[in-house]
Amino acid sequence: MAQTNEPPLFFVTIMINNLHFIETPEALEEIADVFLNADCIGVDIEADSMFHFREKVCLIQMSVGDLIAVIDPLAIDDISSIVPVFEDSSIRKIFHGSDYDVRSLSRDFDITIRNLFDTELASRFLGIAETGLGSVMKKRFGIELDKTYQKKDWSKRPLTPGMIEYGAGDVIYLPKLAAILDEELKEKGRTEWVAEECLLLSGVRHQESGETALFIRVKGAGKLDRRSLAVLEALLQLRFIISEKKDRPPFKVFSNASLLTLAKEKPLTAGRLKTCGALSPRQMASHGTQILQAIEEGNALPEESLPQYPRRKRTSFKPDIPQRMDAIKEYRDRLATTLEMDPPILINKALMTAIAVGNPTTVEQLATIGNLRKWQIRTMGEGIINALDSIP
Repeated sequence: MAQTNEPPLFFVTIMINNLHFIETPEALEEIADVFLNADCIGVDIEADSMFHFREKVCLIQMSVGDLIAVIDPLAIDDISSIVPVFEDSSIRKIFHGSDYDVRSLSRDFDITIRNLFDTELASRFLGIAETGLGSVMKKRFGIELDKTYQKKDWSKRPLTPGMIEYGAGDVIYLPKLAAILDEELKEKGRTEWVAEECLLLSGVRHQESGETALFIRVKGAGKLDRRSLAVLEALLQLRFIISEKKDRPPFKVFSNASLLTLAKEKPLTAGRLKTCGALSPRQMASHGTQILQAIEEGNALPEESLPQYPRRKRTSFKPDIPQRMDAIKEYRDRLATTLEMDPPILINKALMTAIAVGNPTTVEQLATIGNLRKWQIRTMGEGIINALDSIP
C-alpha cells in the first residue's frame, strides 16, 4: 500500500474553545474518562427522523462544567466506551424532555440511563406553563437559543462548525438549570415526586409497530367503512415500500390526508385520480400507476376479509361511578390550584376513572389501583378517600 503524508482520517478531531467534536474511537475513549469522573452532566441528542425512513441518532451532546463534547456516532463504529457513563448511577444525567432521547439511545446503542433528571418534567412539576427549552432558557438565563439548524438533516456529513456549536448549545446550561430547579423543588417539597417520575422515564423503550395494521396509526381512519379501510391499508402498505426504497419518511412520500381522500374516493382511472386532487402532478407522474393498483387491490378484497377498525368496548358504569369521578376531580382541581400546578400532572382522567370504579375505602386499598405513583398516594391518598367518603 502506498505511503502518504496525510494523517489517517480517524485522528481528526475538531476543537472550538472548550467544545470538542468527537469522531474517532480514541477521542471518545479519552473524553469518556472525563465524564466518568463527573458528578453531573448535561445530555442531548440530534436525530434525522424528518429526513429518513428509519431514524437514527446522529449526534450525542454532553457537557460537564465548561467542557462540551459533541459525539458523532455515525463516524465511530463502536461507541461502547461512552456507555458506562450513562449506566453509572453515581453520575447524574440531565436531559430536557428525555422521553425521545431515552428511547432513541436504547434503540440504537442499547444504552440504559441510570440517575436521570429531566428539567422539562421538573419545570412542569413546579407549575411553569411554558416548558420548552427555549422558553425555559430565556426565563432562567435571559438566553435566546439559536434555532438556525433546528430542522437540518443531522445525518449529512461533513457537519459545519455552526451545526456543531448549535448541537452544543442545548447542553451548556442543563446542569446549572438542574441545580436551580432542585432548589425550587426542595422548597415546594416535590423533589421525590420528580425523582419517581424520572426513574420511570429512564425505563421507557422504543416500540416497533409489529404486525398491527398500518391504518391504526392514521387519524381519521376510524370513521371509514370497512371497504375504505381495505383501500387505505393497501395504500399505506404501498407508501411503506416506497418510503423504505427511497429512504424517506412516509409523510414525505404521501400525506395521511391524501391517502384518506383516496381511500374515500377510490379512483380507478388516471383521470379520476387527477380530478380528486389528492396527489401533486409529480406524485401522479411517479406513482400514479402504483396508486391505482393499490386501490384496485383494496377494492378486490373479499367481503369476509375486509379489515375492521378496532373499537374499544365502552365501559358501562354504574350510576354512582360518575359521581365518584366528579368528587375526585373536584378535590384534585382544588389541590392543583393550591399547589399552582396543571391538574392532569397531579392525576389524570384514566387514573381517576380507575379509582372511581375501584371505590377504595382506605389508602391501602387505593395503593393497589392502577398505576398510581407513590408520591400521588402520599400526597393525595387521604384527600381522595375523604372525597369519596363525602358522597351522600
